[in-house]
Amino acid sequence: MASGQTLLVFTPQAGVPPASNFATLAARNNHTIWQFDAAANEILDFEGVLPRNYNGGGLTVTLIWSAATATSGVTRWLGSWERHQEDTTDTDSNSFATAQAVNATAPGTSGTRAYDTIAFTDGAQIDNLAVGESFRFRVERDATDAADTMTGDAELARIEIRET
Repeated sequence: MASGQTLLVFTPQAGVPPASNFATLAARNNHTIWQFDAAANEILDFEGVLPRNYNGGGLTVTLIWSAATATSGVTRWLGSWERHQEDTTDTDSNSFATAQAVNATAPGTSGTRAYDTIAFTDGAQIDNLAVGESFRFRVERDATDAADTMTGDAELARIEIRET
């Protein structure tokens, strides 16, 4: 597959909340979203299989989101991958690779969406994920980081994963 081509798209309905510290499923004008709080770190997982047309490069994740009320400030998003290797990965515990981050500026108008990307190189940053393997992708709002200055909820609407 050529660089830049979409491999996967996740909608809010695909989100799987972990046992604790999870975002809240909500709606904004009948658009399903996940709300990530400004006061505490919240997370959400998405499960998938890396498509067989993946050519082995890096992966770029686009987070499509809006701010509940803010029109300024920065939301710090983290993304990390967990590979489910055949006969190896114990899914009774988490084994996510080191998270990568983007400091994303809030849209200037309430109700509009921002498109911010997190780039992952192949190899360790994507947990050595291989074609056809199951995985989880974790999204976290790092609200306790000094770079996260946006007040109110960040509302995640979609995730696009492209080959870099």
